[in-house]
Amino acid sequence: MHTPTDFLKPTLVPVNGVELEVFEAGRQNAGNPIILCHGWPEHAFSWRHQVPALVAAGYHVIVPNQRGYGNSSRPDEVTEYDIEHLTGDLVALLDHYGYQNAIFVGHDWGAAVVWGLTLLHPGRVNKVINLSLPYQERGETPWIEFLELVLGSDYYFVHFNRQPGVADAILDQNAFRFLRNLYRKNVPLRAPEPGMAMINLATAETPLGEPVMSDSDLDVYVSAFEKAGFTGGINWYRNLDRNWSLLANVDPIIHQPTLMIYGDRDVIPKSENLADFVPNVDVVSLDCGHWIQEENPEETNQAILTWLAQQSIA
Repeated sequence: MHTPTDFLKPTLVPVNGVELEVFEAGRQNAGNPIILCHGWPEHAFSWRHQVPALVAAGYHVIVPNQRGYGNSSRPDEVTEYDIEHLTGDLVALLDHYGYQNAIFVGHDWGAAVVWGLTLLHPGRVNKVINLSLPYQERGETPWIEFLELVLGSDYYFVHFNRQPGVADAILDQNAFRFLRNLYRKNVPLRAPEPGMAMINLATAETPLGEPVMSDSDLDVYVSAFEKAGFTGGINWYRNLDRNWSLLANVDPIIHQPTLMIYGDRDVIPKSENLADFVPNVDVVSLDCGHWIQEENPEETNQAILTWLAQQSIA
């Protein structure tokens, strides 16, 4: 059976008033840091296929479980999961290792944090590589309010906010079933079903499509969430409108060289105006769904390493 300790030996690093469980590799490459930021409901372990390739390419690879996840701290206060706290953790992680800046890689919610970090602390981000979630334009209406108008109160972002604790309890009670049913690929297209999608997944008897990972890899996620629960990660969603306010007065343009990696079959839509906000962006699309770096690990590694090599020549 796999455990995250087969993956890398974690250490608890004090940052920003919390402790993060951090997995690290390639210390011999000190001075060339790359920090990998997972999404929801994920774990540092989601980057297991990227770490050896990045170390071999000469990077000091730092992979935190962000607050709310794994053995990292899980503050009780919802507001402690806003974009200022989440990006502050990464700034403090840079300080811990003695780095002025690093390349940041994010998937899903990790990408949202990396976009936010680049806006709030531009001097600490050297290059951006984000997977799945493109830059989200800050419109006139707070994000949850907007999503409720467009997608209704059962949409899971909205439900997490309007019915606190309800989904958390159901996911906590069904951690194995929820994660098994969520981590699928080649899921046949179907009409959206009524109700709240994540609760439906947690209670569905039979998974659709094919598994993204082996049973032993899935065990790593299941044991982590059985121990930590889902509330910490869900609290990230509960700060979306707060984040909308916190980002009101920052320059909305990402100036750093950026690579955006999409999965062509991801449910998250591609951005139609990405270059308006991220002028130095290169875009790669892979033939996969949402769990890009786990579904297509070799192609993901190739896309990242090819782009980084081109940046160093430029």
